Amino acid sequence: MSAADTHHTITDLASLQSLFGAVVEASVRKEVDHLHPVYQRWIEASPFAVLATVGPEGLDASPRGDPPGLVTIQDERTLLLPERAGNNRIDSLKNILGDPRVALLFLVPGVGETLRVNGRARISVEPALLQRLAMDGKPPRCVLVIHVETVFFQCARAMKRSKLWEAQAQAQAQAQARVPTAGEMLATLTNDGIDGKAYDLALPERQRNTLY
Repeated sequence: MSAADTHHTITDLASLQSLFGAVVEASVRKEVDHLHPVYQRWIEASPFAVLATVGPEGLDASPRGDPPGLVTIQDERTLLLPERAGNNRIDSLKNILGDPRVALLFLVPGVGETLRVNGRARISVEPALLQRLAMDGKPPRCVLVIHVETVFFQCARAMKRSKLWEAQAQAQAQAQARVPTAGEMLATLTNDGIDGKAYDLALPERQRNTLY
């Protein structure tokens, strides 16, 4: 790294935080340590997630997909993620053997917000569990049993910037009918400490004004 690069590199927390300012109340209060019912609705609607793991050779992020509800909610602190046939690299599984920490990013087609789950996983081959999560009569190779530690939703700015769902207006309308809005989730999670309707009403303009 050159001297110029070093001069323009952030290396301490105070300098980093000064670039972004204080965390807003909603960003703090939306995080919980369990699968709140409002977040369970989101997971049940999601057909796609990205699974992140960490291992001795670095990090890995791998897509997972099934019909909506690809991850089964066992209880408010446990998720079941079936490992179906793939390319047999099993990068994620090898990482979990050495380090159980995992993160999941859930997407719902047409919806701007995403849902983030962090926790720890173990690999199960319990026969009854494999049969329970079979698809088209074929059980998964194994199941990740994930103990949930933190859950929160991510705002829609990334989706708006990327225009990822812009060509899917019909899917967006259908998905939003099933999935709670950002304001609804915040109102529920804070016992109406945050006005959900007001939040949703102000959100489009706020996001337009803060995309960059």
